Amino acid sequence: MASLPPSLSFLLPLILALILISISPAFSMPRQFLDDHQDQLMKTGFKITLNHIDSGGNFTNFERLYRAVKRSSHRLQMFNEMVLTAKKHPKLRTTVYFGEGEYVMNFSIGTPPKSYYGTMDTGSDLIWTQCQPCLECFSQPDPVFDPKKSSSFSNVSCSNNLCHELKSQCSAYDGCVYYYSYGDGAFTAGYLATETFTFKKVSVHVKKNKKKKKKKVSVPNVAFGCGIFQFGPESGDGLVGLGRGPLSLVSQLGEPTFSYCLTDLNGTRPSTLLIGSHASVNGEIKTTPLIQNPFIPTLYHLSLEGITIGSTRLPVNKTTFALNADGSGGLIIDSGTPITRLAESAYTLVKEEFISQVKLPQVDAGNSTDFDLCFKLPSDPSDRVKIPPLVFHFTDADLDLPTKNYMLSDSGIMCLVMLGSGDTSSIFGSLQQQNILVVYDLYKETLSFMPTECDKF
Repeated sequence: MASLPPSLSFLLPLILALILISISPAFSMPRQFLDDHQDQLMKTGFKITLNHIDSGGNFTNFERLYRAVKRSSHRLQMFNEMVLTAKKHPKLRTTVYFGEGEYVMNFSIGTPPKSYYGTMDTGSDLIWTQCQPCLECFSQPDPVFDPKKSSSFSNVSCSNNLCHELKSQCSAYDGCVYYYSYGDGAFTAGYLATETFTFKKVSVHVKKNKKKKKKKVSVPNVAFGCGIFQFGPESGDGLVGLGRGPLSLVSQLGEPTFSYCLTDLNGTRPSTLLIGSHASVNGEIKTTPLIQNPFIPTLYHLSLEGITIGSTRLPVNKTTFALNADGSGGLIIDSGTPITRLAESAYTLVKEEFISQVKLPQVDAGNSTDFDLCFKLPSDPSDRVKIPPLVFHFTDADLDLPTKNYMLSDSGIMCLVMLGSGDTSSIFGSLQQQNILVVYDLYKETLSFMPTECDKF
């Protein structure tokens, strides 16, 4: 993992302590993960708009894919580092991500509330934003949050159980200070605090036979990271972790169910995140168990038993997608990884089978996408191209992927939008989840799929 220069590493705890003293809010009392106010609140449901990170850019289809591949590689590296870190710190339950994500959501922090945009991330826990006074901060769209200007801001004390969930240095003098470094040189450091978070587009259930009203709802005492030292890629205004750890948004709200519906990568309509009562679905859904990695309990693992292309079930070894005893391997479903990465042995079989069944000449797309299986489309648009269906066989649930979720074309070239991971790990990415309502039920420990026109959701 990357580390700070020795001089900076030595000074950082002292600098953080001085900043905490200068802010000098009251330390928060230890709190339960769910208080009565939030228990009542979460009987309602959030419906929040998600915007793709590239939605405002003027990119071609392949330019979007190229950018997505780069972000996928970064995420794959991060997950591999998580396994190594978990082995060194087996009692550490919370994960912190610092880097680009895929979808951003709007929320407000503080009293009076200030609006921010954070990346939605199912692969990490900590909610965080940059805070004043900032020693080293990346450029962000909105003004950096200033704790001095909020009457509801409070530091988290060392006696608070939430502080123990972070890789932190904590003392009565310094407070709950955290720091994380990453293999690509990225680094984030700050301190844990609590604030009032306000969410828009919340539908509140009212009396029977009356319409639902839309309003803002404020949630007090949400623990979050105040980042005051960041090296690395810009990440909007921060991040909203939706992982299984106790510091994630869903865990702090005590809400066991959330879902999202992601629109086309190249479309113009926003996607949707639903938390609470809105996350439940009615219809023909397929459900598979969620698996927990004991080394990294925050992540959502699925049991993938096989893959079928056309009418051919691939001869994938039963252990290919299995979660290994040391926490490696397995398949993660993730909102922040755009492109699915399959264990290398399985990806080789997938690629070979598509070559066999797609009756088109292969072509090298060069550096335009970084995909290694592309076909040259017929010059005559009337010539129909037959693309074999692709089915992922999860335990108790077969997911038949829409064609545009695995084959995309541009400028007369069609590419398979999946890649190998280079090892035994696998990630089911967000591009493959487009136009599918994905429901996480943390109480039942299940994940459900339902084909959905997400742009009409």
